[in-house]
Amino acid sequence: MVQFTWEHVHLRSPNPEETAVWYQDMLGAEVIRTKMADGSTRIDLNLAGQKVFIAQAEPDKAAAAPSSPYFGLDHFGMTVTNMAEAVAELKGKGVVFTMEPKMIRPGTTIAFLTAPQNVSIELIQRG
Repeated sequence: MVQFTWEHVHLRSPNPEETAVWYQDMLGAEVIRTKMADGSTRIDLNLAGQKVFIAQAEPDKAAAAPSSPYFGLDHFGMTVTNMAEAVAELKGKGVVFTMEPKMIRPGTTIAFLTAPQNVSIELIQRG
């Protein structure tokens, strides 16, 4: 059987630089700026070891981000070691949560926040 490995997540933004700075400031992402042959700058992130590409999208040529729930990719998740600390820090920075921390089973707590372009991110603390 063919083996598959994870490669990247691709986001579209009307302002890739602004979006990248949000992920850097709020979630500690490393912003990677690469000069392209045409003189433009490609903006990528290293978000906790995951490659995230951010591409320019013209607002008049892109559909609005959907509201959850919807079919397709609903959210991506990130592990935290201390949910209360993570939520307090992010709220202190102005991050909006769509679900406050909730224990879904013994030893597992989740919360959801909203990133630019209505991207939904789950925080999960296990054990």
